[in-house]
Amino acid sequence: MPKVTSLGHIGFYVRDVERSVAFYRDILGLKVSDRSPRGAVFMTAQDRLAEHHELYLAPGRNDDGKANVLQQISFRCASVADVKEFYRIFVENNVPINRCVSHGNTVSIYAEDPDGNPVEVYWPNGVDVPQPFGKPMDLSKSEAEIMAQLEQILTEWRASQAGPAS
Repeated sequence: MPKVTSLGHIGFYVRDVERSVAFYRDILGLKVSDRSPRGAVFMTAQDRLAEHHELYLAPGRNDDGKANVLQQISFRCASVADVKEFYRIFVENNVPINRCVSHGNTVSIYAEDPDGNPVEVYWPNGVDVPQPFGKPMDLSKSEAEIMAQLEQILTEWRASQAGPAS
């Protein structure tokens, strides 16, 4: 039986294409790979030959801002330093941050794009923690302090899995 190997891209409607392009380009670092004559924009985090686009922004969202359209858009980072840098960039650019959390297996920031869509940037740490799991983290701290927070969260989680001592 055939199976898919990964998510290729996500496309969604936005209220203002250029405002959304600016967010995903200037804040998250994606590149425009192409533009449609009908106003849509293709964006990628990779070389366009490796992955032409992971994000497709289309004009035409016409709700009043109260509709739940997407649960979240998640972007993987190569290091916790990258997540910390995104925290700084979000704060400096007044990007609404909903929460900073470790899911045990990640260090994550949940913020909002210009249309209010939830955007997660995260670093997977390679630890297998059953979900759902979430503990707050302070990403304004140094990278070493962030890693110490993560280790404390994992230590407490491991202790909770061991059960009572006999």
